[in-house]
Amino acid sequence: MRLRSLERALGLQLLDRSHGRAQLTPAGIAVVQWSEGVLEPMVELLLGTRALRSDGKTHLRVVASMTVAEYLVPGWLNRLRASDPTVIVSLQMGNSQHVIEVMLRGDAELGFVEGPHAPVELASRVVQSDDLVVVVAPSDRWARRRKPLTAPELSATPLVLREAGSGTREVLETSMLSLDLSVTPLVELGSTTAIKAAVASGAGAGVLSRLAVETDVQDGRLVVVATEGFSLARSIRIVWSKERPLSSSAKHLLRLIEDSTGPRHPERP
Repeated sequence: MRLRSLERALGLQLLDRSHGRAQLTPAGIAVVQWSEGVLEPMVELLLGTRALRSDGKTHLRVVASMTVAEYLVPGWLNRLRASDPTVIVSLQMGNSQHVIEVMLRGDAELGFVEGPHAPVELASRVVQSDDLVVVVAPSDRWARRRKPLTAPELSATPLVLREAGSGTREVLETSMLSLDLSVTPLVELGSTTAIKAAVASGAGAGVLSRLAVETDVQDGRLVVVATEGFSLARSIRIVWSKERPLSSSAKHLLRLIEDSTGPRHPERP
């Protein structure tokens, strides 16, 4: 009924209904293309008026992978709060796969993921580089080894790992797979904090973000094991919808992050 009303208002046939299945006519295709330039400013208008209705407060929904949420997002949000106290941020946490699912549902405006590849369903931009390191307890035999650890040795050793779907796990598995190797979980845990506690207790070796273990290494709770012959480098990305324009507060946060980490070019999946 709404489409017929629109057709009457425009004086155009937008849908061809003659074969029992509605299909866009050439005029309908043109109207869809032209409407994009009208709908995006309309979304901005609705976001702006919503902010006015909320007593001057702007709500920004963000979702981040566990490592990014724990070690990077707090600093970025502090900068946002200092520059614009009217923004109220709601932060969800989960693994990288969960972040992508939340973003595709439209339940957050900005997301942060880790991993070797950009999610093709979303627009993305690299905001920081990171790498994974093999860590053990000071009492572990690997803590005293003089030769770097090789990929076959790592592959043959049961490890304390993040769950499947996490960016950390994906980077490790991708690196091993490129060498026709795999990883063997000793135990799978759902957070970086839990893995650090397990490794520090002597449960076994773990693979974690260098950002996440920096303080623990300095304090002597964990030891980084040197490696050779394989790379565990990864990118940390900010992601957003390809379909919906970013609000002013989301753009502001993106600019603050770029100013603190250096500008990056958008990725083209």
